[in-house]
Amino acid sequence: MRRLAFIVPVVVFLGIAAVMAIGLGRDPKILPSMLIGKPLPAFNLPDVRTGSGGRGLASSDFQGKPGLINIFASWCVSCRIEHPFLMRLKAEGVSIHGLNWKDKGDAGARWLTQFGDPYDRVGYDPTGRTGINLGVTGAPETFVIDKKGVVRYRHVGPVDPETWTTTLKPLLDKLEAEA
Repeated sequence: MRRLAFIVPVVVFLGIAAVMAIGLGRDPKILPSMLIGKPLPAFNLPDVRTGSGGRGLASSDFQGKPGLINIFASWCVSCRIEHPFLMRLKAEGVSIHGLNWKDKGDAGARWLTQFGDPYDRVGYDPTGRTGINLGVTGAPETFVIDKKGVVRYRHVGPVDPETWTTTLKPLLDKLEAEA
């Protein structure tokens, strides 16, 4: 009985240590998405730029041509890091749609006015419901959507030149060739 009292805690400790070791070996930016290979959840959001006459952003906007959805917020520090690169992509003719996630009032619109607007369309999701339906865990995140409105890829974190050239652009080019 004394042996069992010694062995059980050691086995439990080793089990917990093994689980933690496996977790430490994983890249935190690689988060599986339950939406990969599935259609975008239905949404129809107003334009974050109130008074601009814009149409906002809807899931139906992703029919007929592959595209990107970039989740951003004015309170997001990493969004400020990726923003100059998104502006560069816009200057190169890349079409990006934005989803302003969990901002208050006109904070998202003011942010775009201050730092520049790289988006073709921008939906306003103040409650975060659309983001939750997309499986967003934080901003920034970027989704690649195919011509049928199916989610093909999810990138967690800022889009940078390496991510663009090694992952996002090749996937978009492939999807456009299939279109």
